[in-house]
Amino acid sequence: MGKDYYEILGIKKGASEEEIKKAYRKQALRYHPDKNKSPGAEDKFKEIAEAYDVLSDAKKKDIFDRFGEEGLKGNGPSSGGDGGTFSYTFQGDPHAMFSEFFGGRNPFDQFFGSRNGGNQEDMDTDDLFSRFGMGGSGMGGFPRSFSTGMGGMGSHSSVVKKHQDPPVVHDLQVTIDEILAGCTKKMKISRKRLNPDGRTLRTEDKILELQIKKGWKEGTKITFPKEGDETPTNIPADVVFVLKDKPHPVFKRDGSDIIYPAKISLRDALCGSTINAPTLDGRTVPITTTDIVHPGMKRRISGEGLPYPKRPDRRGDLIVEFEVKFPERLSQSARDTIAKVLPPS
Repeated sequence: MGKDYYEILGIKKGASEEEIKKAYRKQALRYHPDKNKSPGAEDKFKEIAEAYDVLSDAKKKDIFDRFGEEGLKGNGPSSGGDGGTFSYTFQGDPHAMFSEFFGGRNPFDQFFGSRNGGNQEDMDTDDLFSRFGMGGSGMGGFPRSFSTGMGGMGSHSSVVKKHQDPPVVHDLQVTIDEILAGCTKKMKISRKRLNPDGRTLRTEDKILELQIKKGWKEGTKITFPKEGDETPTNIPADVVFVLKDKPHPVFKRDGSDIIYPAKISLRDALCGSTINAPTLDGRTVPITTTDIVHPGMKRRISGEGLPYPKRPDRRGDLIVEFEVKFPERLSQSARDTIAKVLPPS
């Protein structure tokens, strides 16, 4: 059974946007490693960040509400209307998310840093909210007198609301063989990131690991949330990879079916013949024709195509599509013979 992000944040399904924010704020403060030194706090802190990343995004929340974690992460049905599969993997930095949520600063530095020599383990998180006003007039549930230091709205300052940049989309070419077996690809991206001062930028490289699952169709999207450029005034864009079929020297792809164009002579088309159709795994399947083969005629071999994306244990078909090659020239005697044999039109 997959994760229940609502349970992780301690809220019920159908919670409002404000309730989700309050729940993240409370749980993140409670399990932040700077305060909570218990074993597993770091993992719990990351899990809370992942839950908030999903539930605070309308699209991801909708897919999770309908299909659960399996559907969200591409292991079950998705909401893709074009037959594609939505695939989500949490790639964010829980500490960066925490800092961004509190306006670019760590609230422990402000509220707990001078308490007990900087020891924060004895501070109860609920005490933080009672002392500094959960749901008060300041941003993030803290009083206005503290909100300027948290990126909020002080009495003489204005709020700059960050907007997320549009997705950065890349084509990802995959071969038929890669779709048949599934594979992992690693893509290197270069992006800008904020330095700890919250103002200057640095350029860094990151390797993104893409899990290509069996049978995925062209157009399937793999999304890495917020992996684009970061600036003081924006939310990094999502980086999206869109699968594109790489041309194959022998086969053509039609969804989960594979098409093999079989060229035969006019004589074989009229008199019958046997051809050996290749398969994806290197075997050949003999196909015998006894009737007249018309151009464009097809023969279907069941189960020799690509895996179905939602049923990878089953496969599509190999379709043999006949192409009749007509001779470029005929001798007069051949013409006379054909004229005698073939009925007039």
